[in-house]
Amino acid sequence: MRATVLGILASVVLAAVKVIAGLAGHSYALIADGFESVLDILSALAVWGSLRIASRPPTERFPYGFGKAEPLAAVAIAAVLLIAALALAVQSVREILTPHHMPAAFTLVVLVVVVAVKEAMFRALARTGDAIRSTAVRADAWHHRSDALTSLAAFVGISVALLGGPGYESADDWAALLACSLIAWNGVRLFRAAWAELLDVAPDPEVVEGVRRRAASVQGVREIEKCHLRKSGLGLFCDIHVVVDAEIPVREGHRIAHLVKDALLEGIPGLLDVAVHVEPDEPPSS
Repeated sequence: MRATVLGILASVVLAAVKVIAGLAGHSYALIADGFESVLDILSALAVWGSLRIASRPPTERFPYGFGKAEPLAAVAIAAVLLIAALALAVQSVREILTPHHMPAAFTLVVLVVVVAVKEAMFRALARTGDAIRSTAVRADAWHHRSDALTSLAAFVGISVALLGGPGYESADDWAALLACSLIAWNGVRLFRAAWAELLDVAPDPEVVEGVRRRAASVQGVREIEKCHLRKSGLGLFCDIHVVVDAEIPVREGHRIAHLVKDALLEGIPGLLDVAVHVEPDEPPSS
């Protein structure tokens, strides 16, 4: 949440600087970039709110907690990116078809600072998102990366316009159009990741294998029949089937199941709950 709040504050400052510089410097690419930063602010607010909701403890009505709020926020961010890409693309085409002033040289300095700051924000949030396995935080991080890419595209377009001189004014708008395609690509990529999480996609194979190894190491477990994991918010839920000796009492099988659950909750980071199903070891057929 701290990382997200810092991102919001930085995006507010950068959005104001880019829009003002774009208006003063006659650069539509920079103005479009400024509005993209406004979307960063909205997406960061969505992430902040979703993390607050996702971190709430389970209730009687919601026994599995509120973790799905986090990928829902990521889907919303991706949708905003796609809508913004379409709107900015339409306006970029209009600007290309409309003669206008040459962009001012000072806008290049603004863009250099913006790219550096946004890339730093992307790296910081991406590390945080990976550390807590948050789809929404990763989405917010890539929102900052897309902003850095649009700023870089604007820098190239303005540079071409200034170097080419009269007749090259629209290079700035072509850069804005290129930036829209980058924004749309990021939107599609983020939407797919968040949508997969909403549909309970399995985590990385290494995570599943780590759970299987940990459960198999418990005394009394002969093998692991099934192991299903799904992500919910910042944690994981696990359903596992363990095979035990078919001749042991029910009470002993129940004890082994509890040992498996305790071992997984203690040894697997981020695991919220485990449902253990005990299977009897079937004797080989004669």
